Amino acid sequence: MTHAPDITRPPKDLIDALREIGAATVAGTLGHMGFRNPHMVGPVAQNHGKSIVGPALTLQFLPQRPDLFTEGEYADPETQLHRHVLYHAQEGDVVVVDARGDMSSGVFGDMMSTYFKGRGGAGIVIDGCMRDRPNVEKLDLPLWLRGWTPNYHVQTSIYPNAVNVPIACGGVTVIPGDIIVADDDGVVVLPVAMAPKVIEESQKHHDWEEFSRERLMQGAPLQRYYPLHDDARGEYEEWRKANPKS
Repeated sequence: MTHAPDITRPPKDLIDALREIGAATVAGTLGHMGFRNPHMVGPVAQNHGKSIVGPALTLQFLPQRPDLFTEGEYADPETQLHRHVLYHAQEGDVVVVDARGDMSSGVFGDMMSTYFKGRGGAGIVIDGCMRDRPNVEKLDLPLWLRGWTPNYHVQTSIYPNAVNVPIACGGVTVIPGDIIVADDDGVVVLPVAMAPKVIEESQKHHDWEEFSRERLMQGAPLQRYYPLHDDARGEYEEWRKANPKS
């Protein structure tokens, strides 16, 4: 039986606090904290309007090499590591796959996706493709991919090499257990250690941006309200008193 390590999942309160914070806000806040590009380039939203926050289960693919991988291994399904990352899935987990940007291999299909959703998985992110699109779309499972292909996962040039190891996905390093924040803007990687500060700063911005958005809609000066100028701080405080947080 192939063994793969599990991940350490972040505290649930961190995940819950991030649910109302969009990927753009998280990415911008991380940028100010020194993590300049936490956004994965390549995987894009396949079902618009979906957003997810959850810990990363990781799957790494490598280029095929005849002494390391042969098609004959497919005769024993349990040697296929793309299955094993799904075995670890718990409610709210996100599977993140470094498929090397390959556009000819469908990492998961209908049956694997059905199993993952049945386990309570939150979504799948792949720097590559999936297959069985008509049936997978019926699952309404949040997906961020480069595209789709009819080929199965090892049919062409890559093969699954490791589960729950550090990977690169869309140009960003992903450590197993990192928090994935994804919506229509894209996929952002949030290190667990940076999450409390991101939540704190994001909530501050959310408060005054709500006020500024209202003023800008009324035609007020951009220079005064975005970003919020110090001269408008008192006005914001009065607005906040009249509009307490729910």
